Parts: sequence; C-alpha cells; structure tokens
Amino acid sequence: MKEKKPTKPTKPLNSYAKYSGIGIQMFAIIAVGSYLGVKLDEKFPNEHKLYTLFLSLGSVIMSIIYVIRRITKDSKEN
Repeated sequence: MKEKKPTKPTKPLNSYAKYSGIGIQMFAIIAVGSYLGVKLDEKFPNEHKLYTLFLSLGSVIMSIIYVIRRITKDSKEN
C-alpha cells in the first residue's frame, strides 16, 4: 500500500495574517497610484484631472491582478 503523506494542519491565524497582508498591499498600490496622479495633475494641470483618473484606475486594476495571482499561487501550493 502507498503511504499517505501527513498533511500539515493549517493555523487559522496564519491565513488571517496572510490575507490581511494582501489587503494592506492592495491598499498601498492604490494609494501610491492615486498620489502619483494627484502630483502629476498639480505639476501638469489639465481640465479633467486625467492623470489622477488614469493612475487611480490603473492602480486598482494592478492591485486586483496582484490579489488574483497571489491567491491562485497560494491555492496551488496547498
């Protein structure tokens, strides 16, 4: 018979820490993108604050992609 490898019990505190860290990183990505957009709009003024709009939207998309990749990577490891 084949022996089954013992699985490590996952601690709930580890998963909470991992996913709260992902949330903090997501917030940081969005904050940096928005901050850069505001600073660019101050330096190069335009009518509709396009730098803030596009960099904020781009940072939200980047953070969502980051979260999806991180969660799929973690699920493949388990």
